Amino acid sequence: MSIRDKVIAIIAEQAVLEPSDVTETSTLEDLGIDSLGLVESIFAIEEEFDISIPFNANEPSQSDFDITNVGAIIAGIEKLVAEQS
Repeated sequence: MSIRDKVIAIIAEQAVLEPSDVTETSTLEDLGIDSLGLVESIFAIEEEFDISIPFNANEPSQSDFDITNVGAIIAGIEKLVAEQS
């Protein structure tokens, strides 16, 4: 399973959707994921990939991690995983 597929599966689970309902252009808002769901998604992703995401839950707009849409999240995670290896 690719990083992309794993991330989409985690986000879909948070949104109580099928992975096929989640596209790279979907925003978390589109998917009905609120700030708590976002934090839970971040924790699940960190655990899945054993990475630390530079994300400030209190001020997401000031985070170094781009959460504008699913594609941006996938790109950020791919970068973190690549830096780690």
